[in-house]
Amino acid sequence: MGGELDLEQEYLAGLYARVDRLRAEAARRLAAARREGTDPARMDLWRAELARLEAAEQGLCFGRLDMSDGERVYLGRLSLFGSGAATLLLDWRAPAARAFYTATAAAPQGVRRRRHITTRGRRVVALDDELLDSAGGEPDGLVGEAALLAAVSAQRTGRMRDIVTTLRAEQDAVVRDEHRGVLVVTGGPGTGKTAVALHRVAYLLYTQPHLRTRGVLVVGPSRVFLDFIGQVLPGLGENSVVTATIADLVLDRCPGVRVGRVDPPRTAEEKGRADMAERVAAQVRSRVRTPTEPVDVEFERQVLRLDQGAYARAVRRARRTGLPHNEAGLVFQRDVVEALAGDLVERMEAVVLTETGEAIDGGSADGRLSAADLRALAAAGVVVDDARDEDEGPRTILDETDRAALRNALLADDGVRAALEELWPTLTAEGVVAELLGVSGGEWSPADLPLLDEAAALVGADGVAARATFGHVVVDEAQELSEMAWRMVMRRCPTRSMTVVGDLAQTGDPGGAGSWERALAPHVRDRWRLAPLTVNYRTPTEIMDATADLLAAHHPGARPPRSVRSAGETPWRVRTTEAELPNVVAEVAADLLAGGGRLAVVAPAARLDALAVVLSLTGPPDPTEPVVLLTPGQAKGLEFDSVLVVDPAGMLGEPLGHNDLYVAMTRATQRLGLVHPGPPPAELAAVRER
Repeated sequence: MGGELDLEQEYLAGLYARVDRLRAEAARRLAAARREGTDPARMDLWRAELARLEAAEQGLCFGRLDMSDGERVYLGRLSLFGSGAATLLLDWRAPAARAFYTATAAAPQGVRRRRHITTRGRRVVALDDELLDSAGGEPDGLVGEAALLAAVSAQRTGRMRDIVTTLRAEQDAVVRDEHRGVLVVTGGPGTGKTAVALHRVAYLLYTQPHLRTRGVLVVGPSRVFLDFIGQVLPGLGENSVVTATIADLVLDRCPGVRVGRVDPPRTAEEKGRADMAERVAAQVRSRVRTPTEPVDVEFERQVLRLDQGAYARAVRRARRTGLPHNEAGLVFQRDVVEALAGDLVERMEAVVLTETGEAIDGGSADGRLSAADLRALAAAGVVVDDARDEDEGPRTILDETDRAALRNALLADDGVRAALEELWPTLTAEGVVAELLGVSGGEWSPADLPLLDEAAALVGADGVAARATFGHVVVDEAQELSEMAWRMVMRRCPTRSMTVVGDLAQTGDPGGAGSWERALAPHVRDRWRLAPLTVNYRTPTEIMDATADLLAAHHPGARPPRSVRSAGETPWRVRTTEAELPNVVAEVAADLLAGGGRLAVVAPAARLDALAVVLSLTGPPDPTEPVVLLTPGQAKGLEFDSVLVVDPAGMLGEPLGHNDLYVAMTRATQRLGLVHPGPPPAELAAVRER
């Protein structure tokens, strides 16, 4: 195939030459826009174009379709056009590119031959052809699986790679799914759920450009996970997507929150229930005082009276606005001050003489303003000439400008403001939840975070971040979200356009989902549907076989995904004692590392400190390092060449520990070992002892 390699190399060189010209032009236009400095939108446009072209540098072209009618179509990460608008390269997201992923020998869709082009930098290093229609007389026996098997068998790098070159038909169908509600991408380990969801984001941004303005949010289970997937979307030319954990979303609203403790499982489950939303709302409502008698407010050494009717009307009007508590409080204050000002003005306006020469209430005996009235007006900056002829009779002392000044003076008065704060206090999310839970609020648990977000939404938080919403939201490891966590995610996506990724057999959080229906229907009713993936590309058959008894014991009837390959290495277990466990782990880890690639040691949280010492690990987990130490929760969504599971019985001791163990055992692409003190759990007894 040397001649074919040369031909493809020549074509690839032409594509890169075109990209270089476009990149130079974009850089020139960006520089010109910067010099002029008058059009930020123009600068953003050329900055985005530069980023798009730079993202295509690696793997610019990866496929070719030879059509039955003689047309030849090259596919890549973006579209490139030559003279006369001729298509040099077709974006993988374009409708005409779909056949690259879906054509088969049984349904060739007009494709005679599909070619995978593997490149390293700007050099073609391999070709992999699949003949779909042999009517042209080419020899049989060409296969199209080499590129896929090379990708899934390659050593891990500690970062997820995009799978744009190896998307299979089942995955492509999900990527291009046009469902406008919530699409639940579900499937067992290794089915590519996360990669498919991220490619769907890239596809939606291509087909629905308005999402670039409205924004896309990707929510992941941990910062380690988000770092792991962080290169996928930029590699597909998309750099504007926001990524966050649940904790990050809360910190946007409540910057001072610090997570430093873990609730017992039962407590975490209770905090995650949907009925906590009403408890938080009731706590906020309870902070508005309900007087049983008129309220006296002192202003400039006189007492103003707010009757219960005026107070109740102010509360009703404030709540009818639908504004968060603190903003509604400003409406309440305005109405109360209006009532107090009205009381004060009535007193002042009452300072006139009757026909018999007697003073009406509020004035001095000779009919003039009282000293208290004069102080109130002076505080408002109103100068009143009270001199008048005796025959003037009743008259208005204050015009509307004076009344407005009086209202402002009331609002600025410390005593009045203190009274208003007592009636409708300014609240913080932390204060509301701390009072509800009866805690000090110094350190919070992960289960507290959705409660804080609920309170922040009800109370109102300062800043743009607290109000940010998105046109589309991706939620990965979504089975971990409690009912309260779903509420906070839904607040970020008013359109309910979402891609949800998860596997109920991997739920580890006590408050997590047991049913997609229960999790989603309260928010979107029937605007959600499942998009199942059934083929396991990552986990070899030997490892999936080792999990069979575990899955059958705790998820009877569940069908594991079908693995596409064998690694040729049977999983094994090592029995040791409690005292020798750390040293045995260190020895076994060294053996696994000698086999090449990256190793994850996955253990219960209580084991981490001791294991970190023997493995000489410090600092937070980093999947790009040769060895990483993780809990099952931290390992979710990640993949490694080798995995060593420590103390599986300890994992099984947790309420959903069987799911944690399933997660831990299915992170490996090549080799799996287990170390257990004492006898193995029954679910692992069939695994070969080493």
